[in-house]
Amino acid sequence: MDMKQIDQQYIAGTYARFPLQIASGNGALLCDEQGKEYIDLASGIAVNTFGASDPLWVEAVTRQASTLQHISNLYYTEPCATLAQMLCERTGMSKVFFSNSGAEANECAIKAARLYAAGKKGKEYATIITLQNSFHGRTITTLAATGQDGFHKDFTPLTEGFVYCPANDVEALKALVAEHKCAAVMMEPVQGEGGVVPLTKEFVQAARKLCDDNDMLLIFDEVQTGNGRTGSLYAYMQFDVTPDVVSTAKGLAGGLPLGATLLCEKLQDLFTPGSHGSTFGGNPVCCAGAISILSRLTDELMEEVKAKSHYIFEELGSADGVKSVTGMGLMIGIETVKEAGEIVSACMEQGVLVIKAKTKVRLLPPLNITMEQLTKAIAVLKAACKEN
Repeated sequence: MDMKQIDQQYIAGTYARFPLQIASGNGALLCDEQGKEYIDLASGIAVNTFGASDPLWVEAVTRQASTLQHISNLYYTEPCATLAQMLCERTGMSKVFFSNSGAEANECAIKAARLYAAGKKGKEYATIITLQNSFHGRTITTLAATGQDGFHKDFTPLTEGFVYCPANDVEALKALVAEHKCAAVMMEPVQGEGGVVPLTKEFVQAARKLCDDNDMLLIFDEVQTGNGRTGSLYAYMQFDVTPDVVSTAKGLAGGLPLGATLLCEKLQDLFTPGSHGSTFGGNPVCCAGAISILSRLTDELMEEVKAKSHYIFEELGSADGVKSVTGMGLMIGIETVKEAGEIVSACMEQGVLVIKAKTKVRLLPPLNITMEQLTKAIAVLKAACKEN
């Protein structure tokens, strides 16, 4: 059997894979097993922050792997502590809990909200408001937090205590806060799986005020928007608010599994020994990779991300076959006349990899993709979008 047959026989059928085997890569260029090159505009769904096989990242990870690959959280390790310090100093947060994924980072955020509310207002204050069209993960609890019925239907009963507000509807949010005994409001600043739809500044700031007025936590799910993806270190920095909790993962470790839940000052002593934990969270190799990534997410790079974003919006905004372009930074959704899957296939045929978000084409290129590569890839995408 060839590799694809082996995959289909032995791996659970949870993925509708593209008919493509990626064998190697260098930055924003990937190669299949036959040596054909592709410009990568997906970066492993916003994971490979600096593309494939980034030399500085490889060196950092290799050095740590040859020193100590794992020891558990029963002991101190330098990469874990250093990364936590970097995250807190860059965000103004006070403490970090490390896990393995975005779903786990969100689970920690949910636990933090309920633990805080129980201590301050009573255990009955457990409801968490999330947004319709949101996506927060695939565990039973983060599925419950996800405001999309399509993700719920096969896995009920889900964890109780979640209600859903239409995105950008301030009055609906006020009504839910008044109706329920709430612990928190949880939101993605840009709804990724929901179609790459940014929230409005008015709505986010109203949510911040409602949380302040009702002693609730404001949680930002920055699993996909974080780590430079939207043109700032974290997207909340562009909304002129400071959340109480920030969850992140995906691009944090540049290709290794690492989630982080950042806690504000009033939550810094919330968790105590035994109240939460993770076997692999804060793994030295993953943290070494994240230190390499985070140290290079500079203001200069963020300006480059914004410039590349502006180029994409300008090129595609009025392109033939394009209805609309949404998103922030290098997290972009494109509504097209043609079915998105048709465009994905056409681009792949021409050596460009894009993916989907609902009915849109989604772009999540490495932050350091060159303008030459980006220009070539966008030309291919425009041609694929063009009506016949």
